[in-house]
Amino acid sequence: MKYNGLLSTFPSEIKLFIGTFVVILSIGYYTGLLFVNETTDAKPSGITENYLGNEEDEDAEVMKFKKSSREMLTTVHTHILSMSLIFFLLGGLVWLTKLPKKLKLFLTIEPFLSVLLTFGGIYLLWSGLFWMKYVIMLSGALMTLTFTLSVLIVISQLFNK
Repeated sequence: MKYNGLLSTFPSEIKLFIGTFVVILSIGYYTGLLFVNETTDAKPSGITENYLGNEEDEDAEVMKFKKSSREMLTTVHTHILSMSLIFFLLGGLVWLTKLPKKLKLFLTIEPFLSVLLTFGGIYLLWSGLFWMKYVIMLSGALMTLTFTLSVLIVISQLFNK
């Protein structure tokens, strides 16, 4: 079955449907990143503080408390499920673009590894493995990079002749 480049052969109505989906998906994804920046200041110390609290810091502007086991399981569970679905749908679209197979493989498999490392890492950080904050930052950045590249590739191949 030939699927390499199939996306560009779709009728314009389907392309518009897919393009609209990818744009709305991106708005949701980047809004989530704004929330992450708001809660962690995009710093390793902010990640630690967000999940483990800052009760010992008397000068803290905002008092934060260690997340409960229930909160952590909810966060990890919902994010792994939702992010997996996001990357499954976007990955399906990437496989329909005209790109080298190895690049497609990277863009479609790496996000799943990053999801596992990011949200599994958050749980491990909460459990006491403090060095996981660096893994969380790196895997989160890589996940965002692959998301952005995938979106740009899909959008460009949808609407470029």
